Formats: sequence, C-alpha cells, structure tokens
Amino acid sequence: MAMRWKPNVTVAAVIEKNGRFLLVEEETSNGLMLNTPAGHLDPGESPAEGCIRETLEETAHHFTPTALLGVYMARTRRADDITYMRFAFTGTLGAFEADRPLDDGIVRTLWMTADEIRASRERHRSPLLLQCVEDFLAGKRYPLDLIHIDASVGALDA
Repeated sequence: MAMRWKPNVTVAAVIEKNGRFLLVEEETSNGLMLNTPAGHLDPGESPAEGCIRETLEETAHHFTPTALLGVYMARTRRADDITYMRFAFTGTLGAFEADRPLDDGIVRTLWMTADEIRASRERHRSPLLLQCVEDFLAGKRYPLDLIHIDASVGALDA
C-alpha cells in the first residue's frame, strides 16, 4: 500500500509598518536566510493561534491576526522533497518583550522595504516570502472565519 502524502502545514505573519516588513534572519543549512515570522503548526492549534505563537517566538512581538492573506503551497526539490502549505496572516503588531530570547536559529529581526525584499531573493528561506509580500501590497485580505476550526482540533487527548 502506498504511503499517504501529507503537506507540512506552516503559518506566517506578514507585518508592515511605515512601508517596511518585519522579517527574521535565521541560520539554515544554506547559511543566513530571510523569512517572515513563520513556523510549523503545532497539534491542537488553529492556524491563527500558531501564527500568534510563532511571531512571538521568532520576534518577541505580540501579534494579532486581523485577516488571512492567503493559503500557499511550495515544494522543496532537495533530497527531503517536502511540500509546505502556508497559511499567511496579516494583522497588528503588539507589545515587544525586549528580554524574551528568540527561537533557536533566529539571529535577529529586521525591517525591510518591498524593494529590498525583491532584491534579496537569493536569501529567501521560502519561495513564498515574496509572494506573500506582493499579495499584501495588492490588498488581498480574507476574513479569519474563512478557516473553520472544528472543536475536535482542541480535543487531541480525547
């Protein structure tokens, strides 16, 4: 019997302030790379909850999603051959916890313009980074309730 294919679900925050986007610079096997605050969805989380958690862990900023930017898929074509399904959100940036350590591998946060992001494609950790920024700039926004979360998601130990 063939194995079932399952994409890896990730979440990402696209946060703009004064014409700049909040990115993280992180250590990877390919060197220092850029990404929006993003990571894997944990068991029992809704995509919005995962985005809130990942943004805090990677940037030390609180984040409140206000809209779904889009749902994206990309595939790595390396030896691991993984397909990622990304739920990207936009919203409001909240309090900053200056003493909070950032996730392992995150070197720093930085604010970049769209042009700077476009000019740094060779350093993008995900091919979806630029597409999410372009969709933000194009005004794409979808209501958060577009994603229905059944009560069974929070009942993982049942």
